[in-house]
Amino acid sequence: MKKNTTAIGLWLICAFSGFTLSGGSSAAQDITVSIQTIEPFVYFCIEYKGPFTQIQEAIARMAEEAQGQNAAPGGPLMGIYYNSPDNVGTQELQWEVGFPMTPQTLIQPPLTKKEWNYTQVAVCLHQGAYEDTGDTIIKMVDWMRENGYVRAGPTMERYLDMNPAELKPEQRKTEIWIPCQKKTE
Repeated sequence: MKKNTTAIGLWLICAFSGFTLSGGSSAAQDITVSIQTIEPFVYFCIEYKGPFTQIQEAIARMAEEAQGQNAAPGGPLMGIYYNSPDNVGTQELQWEVGFPMTPQTLIQPPLTKKEWNYTQVAVCLHQGAYEDTGDTIIKMVDWMRENGYVRAGPTMERYLDMNPAELKPEQRKTEIWIPCQKKTE
C-alpha cells in the first residue's frame, strides 16, 4: 500500500509541476456540455485559502499526508474551487485538492473527509493544459445561462490522465463539473 501511495505522490508532483489556473492562453475549443446526475460520494482533501499558484504545494502536501495515513485514492485527483479570481482577490480564493475514497477510510487532520452531495451537474470534457480550464468553465457557465440553468455549488475538476507528465499539455483531459439547477422564474 505504501509503495502505491508513494507512486501516486510522485505522479502528482510531476504531473502538476508549475500547475496554475490562470486561463486565457489556449486556442478556442468547441465544447459539449451535458447535464448529468451524480451519486453522492465521499472524498478526502486538503483545504487551502490563497492563490492557485499554491496548487503544486497543496498536492504534494496532500500526497504526503495521504501516504502517512494509508489513505488510498478511489478515483482521479480532484480540484474543487469555491470562488474565482474574477470575484475575489487571490488571497481570498478558497479551494481544495483531493481524491474520492471509501466511506470507511479514517482520515485525520490536516486532511479532511467530505461528501460531494451535488447530484445534478453540468459536465464538460476539457482537453488541453490544466491552466486553461478557466476558458472552458466560462463557456460552460454561458451554456448554462443560455439553457436555463444556474450554478448551485462549487466547480470540480477531475484530472483524468493516468500519467499526465508523459503527455503534452494539449493532450491532457480534465472533466469539469458545475453543480446546477433549472432557473426558476
